[in-house]
Amino acid sequence: MKNAIIPFICLLISNFSFAQQTQVDTLSREAKIQFNSQGDSLLFKADTPPLYQKAGAPQAYYTYYWEFGDGNFSTEKEPKHSYKKKGDYEVRLWATNHYDNGKTPTTRPESVSVKSTPDDAEDRAFMTEDIQLRKNRDPIPDEEIVVVMSYKNLKQYVTNGKLYFFYNEKKYKADNFEIEETRSYHGEKISDEKPIYATHQEVSSEHTWLASHKKSLQDLKITSQDTTEKKDLQLSLMEADEKYNNSQSIEFENLQPSEERNIFFTLRTKPEMLKDTSAIISVRSIYVPDSNYENHKVKDLEMEIVNSHDPNKMSSNATVMNYRLVRFKTFKFKIQFQNNGDGPASTVQLKTDIPDMFDMSTIKIIDQYPECPTCPDETEVRYSCIDTTRTEQQAIFTFKNIYLPGSQQKNVADVDSTKGFVKYTIKLKDDFHKQKTKSKTAIIFDKNEPIITNTATTRFIPGISIGAKAGTILSPDLDNHSSYFVGATISPFKSYRGYFQAELMLTAESFDEFKNYEQLKRGDAATNASSLFLYEEENDIKNFGIHLVPASYRYNINNFLAVGAGVELKMNLSQKIENKTEAEHYLIYEGEDIRIRDESKDISETSESKNQFNDFQAGAFAGFNIGGARIGPSVGARYIYYYNTPHDHIQLYAIWKF
Repeated sequence: MKNAIIPFICLLISNFSFAQQTQVDTLSREAKIQFNSQGDSLLFKADTPPLYQKAGAPQAYYTYYWEFGDGNFSTEKEPKHSYKKKGDYEVRLWATNHYDNGKTPTTRPESVSVKSTPDDAEDRAFMTEDIQLRKNRDPIPDEEIVVVMSYKNLKQYVTNGKLYFFYNEKKYKADNFEIEETRSYHGEKISDEKPIYATHQEVSSEHTWLASHKKSLQDLKITSQDTTEKKDLQLSLMEADEKYNNSQSIEFENLQPSEERNIFFTLRTKPEMLKDTSAIISVRSIYVPDSNYENHKVKDLEMEIVNSHDPNKMSSNATVMNYRLVRFKTFKFKIQFQNNGDGPASTVQLKTDIPDMFDMSTIKIIDQYPECPTCPDETEVRYSCIDTTRTEQQAIFTFKNIYLPGSQQKNVADVDSTKGFVKYTIKLKDDFHKQKTKSKTAIIFDKNEPIITNTATTRFIPGISIGAKAGTILSPDLDNHSSYFVGATISPFKSYRGYFQAELMLTAESFDEFKNYEQLKRGDAATNASSLFLYEEENDIKNFGIHLVPASYRYNINNFLAVGAGVELKMNLSQKIENKTEAEHYLIYEGEDIRIRDESKDISETSESKNQFNDFQAGAFAGFNIGGARIGPSVGARYIYYYNTPHDHIQLYAIWKF
C-alpha cells in the first residue's frame, strides 16, 4: 500500500482533464502486465500500446492503477511490491490514456506466484482519516472504472463494524453503473440486500457529534468528501436509500487499532450513461466503525461525466520551476475550451486567476482560436475581436462577435470547430516568493453558467541550499571554557516560510576541571600520629567533536528574520585529558589540636589520558537569525539545553547560505 496519498491525488487531478470528444478508434487495444523478481519483491511494468497523439494537445501519456491481489494498490508506473505471505496472487492493471486518439486499453489479470517474502514486509499506512473514497479515472460510457473504499480503525480497541456503498442516483432516468466485481481481502461479508433499518442503538460518547437533518431529495446537495461525523445511523441510511437506487453492505471483523483495509469496486459505466457534461455523478459510503454504536461517517465521491479528455482546461509550462533560473523567464499558459451546446456561441469569456507572484501587466496573447484582432480601446465594433481586461486578481479574455458552433448543433461534422483556446505569456514580479500557486478559469459561453476548469498549479522544485556556518559555543557552567566550530547546513533553496534544515559541525573545545579534597591516613598507636593529605587536582580537557542537527524546523518571518527549533546531538571524536595532582602533607596527633606541616611527603603528579568516541549527548534548541533569512549571510544565536550536565549552552554563529 502506498504510504502517501500524493501520487493518487496527482492521478485524480490529471484525470479531471478528460475531454468530451467521442473516441473514434474502433480497434481494441491491450496493455499487458510484466513482472520480474528483485530479491523478495516483485517489480511490475506495463507493456502498453503506442499512443496516438491528439493534434494540438499536450504530450500524450498513460497513468496507471495497479492492484496486487493482496489488498494493496499503487498508482506508480513501475511499482515494486513485497508480499507478506507466500502463495499465488492475481494482479490487475488499468492503464488510462491521456491526450490520445486511441481507445482505452484493456488488461487481462496476471497470476504471480510468490515463493519468498521479506521478514519485515508489512502494509504501509497512509490514511489520515478513517474512511476514504478514490477513483482511478472519470467514467466514460461502456468503460470500467475502479472505486477504492479505504477504511481505518482510529479507536484504541479491536472493532467489528459495517460499511455501506451506495450508487446510481435516482434523479437520473438510467442507471450509471453496474458493479462487475467487489474485491475484499480480509474476510469481509458482502451483500447486495437493501440496508435494514435496525432498532436504536447506543451512541458512543467518545466524541462530540454534529446533528444531521433530514432533507427532501430535491433539497439534497452533494458535498464532495463530506466527513462530518454523525450519530443517527438510521437517518443516514434512509437519506442514502432515498437518493440512490443500489447499494452494497459489507461487514468486517477484527479490525485492529490503526489498521487500514481496502475494498475494490469495479464499475462498468452503462452505454446509455448520461452524457450531459454539466452533470456530476456521485457515490456514497457510510462507515460504522463499531457495530455496537450508531456513530458513523458519511463520505461522498463526485465524478464528472466525460466522453473523452476534457478540453476545458488550463495548462502551463510553469508547473514545475527551478527558483534559481526563473527570474528572467517568460512563462506560457494555455486555456482551452469547447462549446458543448446545441447552438453557436457569439461571446466567450475566460476569467482566469492570476497568482500574486506573476506580473499581470506583462500578459501578452501569442495565439488564439478563433483567430481575430484585438478589440480597440473604448470603442464598440461589430467585427470579431478579442478584448483583454484586468481586475485585481484576474485577467479576462473576451471573444466578441464570433461564431463558435456547438458540439450538439445540427450539421456540425467537425468537432474541432467547436473548440477554441487562448495562449498567453506572462512574467514574474521582481519580488516574487517561492510559493505554490493555484488558478482556475471560469469559461462563460454567452450568458450561460460558467464552466470551471481544472486547477492549474505552479510549484518550485525544492532545490538544495548549502550553507557554511562558523561560530562559538558558550557554556557558563564550565571553567575557562573555549569552543569554536565550523560546519555546513543543508536545506531547500530559498524557502518562503517554513522548511526543514540539517546541520553538521566540527568543534574544538577546551575547559578546566578543578577538584579539592583531603585524605586521612591513620598512624600506629606508638606514634599516635596520622597523615593528612590536602589534594588540589586540575584537569585540562581538550575535545574534538562532532555536532549533528538531524532535523530542525525553521520559519522565515520576513526577508531578514527567521526563527527555528530542533534537536542536536553531539559526541567527542577524540578527547585528551592532562591531569595535574598536588597534595600537601600534614601530621595530626590524636587528642591534640595540632597540625604539623611535613613537606617531605608532599605529592606532585602529572598524567595524560586519551579517549575516543565518548560523551554522547542529546539536546533541544531554539534560536533566531538576523540578516539574509532565505539566502546570503546572516548571524544568529540559539539556546541549547542538553539532557546531561552541563545543561546550558549558547551558540553564536555566522552563516552564509548559497
